[in-house]
Amino acid sequence: MENPTRRRALSIGAVLGLASATSVPQAWSWSSSGSVAGTDTVTDPFSVWDPTADEVAARLLADGAAPAVNKAWESWVDNKDPLPSGMPGYLTDYLTEVNKLPSWADPALLAASEKLYKRLQGYLFVSESLGSGMLSTVIPREARAVYWSAGGADMKARAAKTFTFGYDLHSASAWQPTGHFIVSANKTRLVHSVVRNLLPKSKQFMATSDQPKPISNGDILVTFHSVATVAYNNMAKWGIRQTAAEKAADLHAWKVALHLLGVQEQFIPATWADAQAQADQILWPVVAPTAEGTDLAKTLLGYIEDPTLGLTTGFLNEMVRFLISDKYADWLGLGRDLVSRALIRAAWPTYVRFREGLSPIVPDGLYLFDQFVRGIAMLFLNNGSSATQTPITLPTANRPGA
Repeated sequence: MENPTRRRALSIGAVLGLASATSVPQAWSWSSSGSVAGTDTVTDPFSVWDPTADEVAARLLADGAAPAVNKAWESWVDNKDPLPSGMPGYLTDYLTEVNKLPSWADPALLAASEKLYKRLQGYLFVSESLGSGMLSTVIPREARAVYWSAGGADMKARAAKTFTFGYDLHSASAWQPTGHFIVSANKTRLVHSVVRNLLPKSKQFMATSDQPKPISNGDILVTFHSVATVAYNNMAKWGIRQTAAEKAADLHAWKVALHLLGVQEQFIPATWADAQAQADQILWPVVAPTAEGTDLAKTLLGYIEDPTLGLTTGFLNEMVRFLISDKYADWLGLGRDLVSRALIRAAWPTYVRFREGLSPIVPDGLYLFDQFVRGIAMLFLNNGSSATQTPITLPTANRPGA
């Protein structure tokens, strides 16, 4: 007998004309022999969550402690910072256990990733903020989880918080005592747990959900691939030089990041080949349009448009099409701008070669692309309003009305 939740979702999708709106991952077959754990088992990550963190989050919500924790977190920024006072003891005990690198973290590889990201930072801004940000809106589970959570009602702030995580990971001091990433990762992990506790209480979210709760280990892996694996492929496609050692350092940083987010080692890919195989199974088969994702995409593009930077609707639509494909952009209802399309597809490769020192030819779009990269970075880095990064904070409710 068909699952009634899935039947309701199919009905909604049919009404909206979104025949693939309930795409779900195919049966899991990826072996953990290709993982950090190096075992040879087949365990479905979409049935694995983060029980210890989820229990802590449940207690925080029951105690009404989230606002006090958010206040305490203001002083907890650098990796070297002590855990702040003003938090419940059970939260301090939990963070004491997880606020550290795994035993297999390689300091040399992490240091190499810092150097690599300093060189690639501008390209990563483009691939991950606009490209992966828009790609996330055609990942049904992610789009619905974002839309119906508190962050979906304030996408500018939500995008800025997500960018804080990525910016801290790609910082030239990410893993050093004065860096921020270990702290940002731990905050993000707990945010995920709070959302897991809150969203099942949303009737609108559960009406189209095919999971008992969101953000499983599998869902985090899908997001990892939509950001990191896509960026890895883009660097190669754009002709950006990376040595084998740099590629290994890039993946190692992401492996540690996934660990800090609560993903079990049996699911974390050991090599880029393993990552590509995993992405082929769990990312690309599930992309589909949803009403929630389309709404989020329009909201995100509205925040980014800035005629003073040359970031007009036509330019941004065509940049999205260049980054995520016409197929997905059509799902989102993005318009076309043939002049911007011709410029981007002709000048972006020349721009990359020029910036990489591979060509003396100055591209026609040099100033525009430089402004575009800076504008995207600063908008998401400081939420368009201050000189500091947007802090990662715990939500206390779902989207209003959810």
